[in-house]
Amino acid sequence: MPARAVAARLLAAVLHDGESLSRAAPTQLALLGDERDRAFAQACVYGVLRHYFSLAQVLDGALARPLRARDADIRALLLSGLFQLRHMRTPPHAAVAASVEATRGLGKQWASGLVNAVLRKAAHAIPAHVDEPPDGHFEHPAWLVDRVARDWPDDWQAILAANNTQAPLTLRVNLSRCARENYLRRLDAAGLTARPGAFSPAAIVLEQAVSVEQLPGFAAGEVSVQDEAAQLAALLLDTPPGARVLDACAAPGGKTAHLLERAAGTIELHALDRDPQRLDDVAATLARLGLQAELTCIDAAATATWWDGRAFDRILLDAPCSALGVVRRHPDIRFHRSAADIDSLVTTQQGLLQALWPLVAPGGKLLYATCSVLPAENDAAIASLLETVGDAICDPLPASWGRATRYGRQVLPGEHDMDGFYYARLSRNSPPA
Repeated sequence: MPARAVAARLLAAVLHDGESLSRAAPTQLALLGDERDRAFAQACVYGVLRHYFSLAQVLDGALARPLRARDADIRALLLSGLFQLRHMRTPPHAAVAASVEATRGLGKQWASGLVNAVLRKAAHAIPAHVDEPPDGHFEHPAWLVDRVARDWPDDWQAILAANNTQAPLTLRVNLSRCARENYLRRLDAAGLTARPGAFSPAAIVLEQAVSVEQLPGFAAGEVSVQDEAAQLAALLLDTPPGARVLDACAAPGGKTAHLLERAAGTIELHALDRDPQRLDDVAATLARLGLQAELTCIDAAATATWWDGRAFDRILLDAPCSALGVVRRHPDIRFHRSAADIDSLVTTQQGLLQALWPLVAPGGKLLYATCSVLPAENDAAIASLLETVGDAICDPLPASWGRATRYGRQVLPGEHDMDGFYYARLSRNSPPA
């Protein structure tokens, strides 16, 4: 099947059927045997999702009438063709001819004339500037533009612009097996240019993304893919030897693995997640790295159904959130979120905090983390807990990354080449002697 047909099917699955890009992409891209075809299709898909609103405006202006819902794949093919014409180095004649040929791969040759006409017209008449409404100019839904502008009046345009860029490939070296300096030399020997991260001692940032198969020692568990902001969680939780640790919402397992790598087998780690498929991802990650934890498929908030009454010295609550800090890695998020979702997520986050706080041992700590930039999911969640419990102390997080908020620290997307993340750490008062 042509790469453009695969890209169109994947885009239709995300934009029309509401599927997650991370779940749908492996199956669709596996249809392409050539790595270059897979890379091209992936570039088209990510590019269309990042520039959807302006591309859709051009396309809708070129169509005499809207396409039928059952032809979402043809609409996606046209969006992909427009992306190639506007943002890639594909020669116009090649973009048009290959897109026309892709209609055969989709089993819809009847659309070849339409695709040819629309893209040929676009190739000769793409305007230097499109008079776009706010959602088209910023490539985000209007509600999201408004929300980010309200929450970050001085930074909102930078946040939205960062969301439309490609995030770097960042690695986490398993320091229990390999020093970062040694791994950097191995990357150099493999022809891969990289630099150390600025804040995590295990972080390495590659100059150009590659498949994990090209990373030395990946299959052997010497390195993992993880953004540097996500790596800060294990550093901030700072688990002492012998600690009983809970990773309350563990999937997909990157932070779970990092905690275990840093502890070198000296902690008792319990990892929970309520999604069985995502918990399988955690198990697969730990197996590749040769690590062990007690995994339980359960809603962490339902403590009466799983907690054995033994307190935890450390709890990591990487809470379910809008994920609006990682849109540059997952551009489909902007299509899968709505304003109503935020209120529901806030309720979930506050419920988890209230449920898990009693499980923290006296003198223990809870680290609250999200990959969101919305204060309603971050500082407001901590404020809600502090209003209802009397034994929580909010620890200051002295750091050179991100920016201080009332209760924690916030990294905005793209700052220090990191994803958008929020952290706050709470300590539980020990009872008086």
